Order: sequence, then C-alpha cells, then structure tokens
Amino acid sequence: MTAAGGRALVLGRGRSGRAAEALLASLGVETVSLDGDEPMPGGAFARAVVSPGVPLTHAWISECRARGVPLASELQLGVEECRRRGVRLLAVTGSKGKSSVVKAVADALCLAGLRAVPCGNYGKPVCEVALEGDAQWAVVEVSSFQMETTNLPADAFEAAAVLNLQEDHLDRHGGVEAYHALKLRLLSMARKGVADAADCPPCALLEGSYFDNDVLRANGAAAAWLMRAAGLDAAAVARAFGEFRPLPHRMNEVGVFGGVRCIDDSKATSIAALMAGVAMAGSGVRLVAGGLAKGDDPKTAVPLLTSRVKKVYLIGRCAEVFSAAWSKAVDCEVCGTMDRAVERAMRDAAKGETLLLSPGTASFDQFQSFGQRGDVFAELVKKEGQKRK
Repeated sequence: MTAAGGRALVLGRGRSGRAAEALLASLGVETVSLDGDEPMPGGAFARAVVSPGVPLTHAWISECRARGVPLASELQLGVEECRRRGVRLLAVTGSKGKSSVVKAVADALCLAGLRAVPCGNYGKPVCEVALEGDAQWAVVEVSSFQMETTNLPADAFEAAAVLNLQEDHLDRHGGVEAYHALKLRLLSMARKGVADAADCPPCALLEGSYFDNDVLRANGAAAAWLMRAAGLDAAAVARAFGEFRPLPHRMNEVGVFGGVRCIDDSKATSIAALMAGVAMAGSGVRLVAGGLAKGDDPKTAVPLLTSRVKKVYLIGRCAEVFSAAWSKAVDCEVCGTMDRAVERAMRDAAKGETLLLSPGTASFDQFQSFGQRGDVFAELVKKEGQKRK
C-alpha cells in the first residue's frame, strides 16, 4: 500500500489512529476517521488504515472487504513511510518481555551515538516516528493485533526476533495456533530472524544486568543478537547492558517494609508473564493477581504457584475463576479490590517474604491502564507499610 493518492479511512481515533491520520495528511491524503460504532460513509476509498484496537470482527472490516477497500495496519503504513525516508528498522514480538528488549536495543543504539526510537506497541506509533522524520533507526514492538492487517516485503526489517510463544490474547484470536501464527509471520518480513529467543547464542555480555537471571536470560541474548544485527560491537553491547534500567511496572521494587519486599509487576498481563514474575520473585511469595482475563488458561500456573507462593489475593472480574483454578493447589482469598488485597497480604506477610503484584490479566475492569494499577498498588503498599514500622 502506498501512502499517496485517493481518500483513506482511518479506523480508530486512539493514538495510533491519530498518528496515521497526521501522517496521511502530511502526504496530502484526504482522510475520514471513525471511532466506536460510527457508520462507514459512502464514496470510494483507496485504503483503510486499521488501529490495533479494531478487531477483524468489527463491522467496519466486513464492510471494507465487501466494498473492496484494501486494509493495512497503522504499523504497515508507518513502516512503509519510514523506509521511504531512509529509516532502518528492527522488530521484536513474542508473548513476554517485548518492551524491555525493545528499550534495551533502542537504548544501545542511542548510547552508540545513533538516533534510535522505540516504537510500535511500546513507545510512539510508527506513523509518528515517520512523521517526525529524524530517526536513523526504529526499534518496533509488534503485537499480534497489528499483525492481523500487516503485509510487508521480506526486507522491511533488518532483523526480527520472536522472543517466546505462550498463551495470550485468545479472547481476540480464538485459539493459540492463530495467535502463534500471527507472531511468526513477522519473520517473513525481515532480512533475518530468530523464531525463539532460546535459539540465540548465550551472551556473556549481559552478566550482572537486569537480564542476568533464568527467566530473562534468553530475552537478553535476543536483545544482544539484535544489537549486533544493527552493527554494534561487543563493547557497545556490554555498555548497553551495564547501563540498562527496566521500564516502570516490570518487577520494580516499591520498597521493603517490616522485612517484606514489595514488587510492582503490573505489566504482567498474561498468565505466562505472571509465571515469569513469580519465578523471578523467588520463594515465599504473597501474590496479588486477577483483573480482566484474556482467555489464557490459569491452570498452567499451578505447578509454579504450588512451589513458590504462600497465598494468592485475588482481585477484579476473574477473581472467582482464578480461585477455582488454583485453590486446590495454593491458598486463595477473593479480595475483590486492590486496597483489600494489599491490606490482607501485608497483614499476613512475615519478615523475609515478598508481596508481588503480578496480575496475569488486563487492567481495564478496575483501572485505566496497567500503569495506574501499579501506581495504586505502590501507594497502598507504602500506606500499609507504615503500619509495620
């Protein structure tokens, strides 16, 4: 899909949709944007740019197909225009750890004196990067939602890495096979790629970094592989790992209160991510989990919960469902709300234990975002922590 010529539909007015509309306008393309349940207007359209929040089951998609309007994701439009403007691109997808890898690679390129931007599903929309026009490299986090309407040539990305494939977003894609297939399609759009971070060669350069643990070491190796694919030498890679700082709400320690270590892992929005958080937290964990489930099977976490978790404090819409899946293996208490869960967990926790927020779900039943969920947890932990002194 080329950017120029004809009217364009932009489906969705979130940040991705607004970025696509701005980029098209800068190219002289007339656009019509839709949101919510607004009906499609009449007339001809040369293309429809689809925001990631718009599923293939939406009436707009069916009508576009019936009227022969070509579909392309905001990601595709942005990548095409970035390439036209000389920006080189790397891509990362997978079920867990994508944002941290994207940040690590973009940070590494910047430390090496290059103008690099993290974008896509994390950071700026790719269309926004193209519109700004001052990047040398774009490091793109690619979601399965974006891949539903993305078709790019085999040399669109210099390199692409699929970090891992777990269960996630089954409520959108209908099954794990479809979800995995969307992720793996990314490899057909890159000059070279890896289908699993575990296949990357071990990297001693990440020793002592955020990635130097059993859960994240493979992702760190994939980050190093992408850095080397972009032309960085060993010294630059080592410096990047040495200076890396994790993103907010990814295993961030809020503090230690009365001997209880409290960790915000609100970004854990899938069961696979919850399991990674529990594994990184160690033993003696008091786990706050629950929210808006995404269709992945909570029972897959049972063996890890049995060995690492003292008790689970459940919140949100799926609290009863998670309790039914886990209560035979680990003590569970349905608390409903975050304030009640934190109060009960801090009351029960003994010195040397860890209170971990790793929900395993989306946040939108009770919070505006996973970030707000993590911020509320941190505030409550600090408040309850004062009572332990």
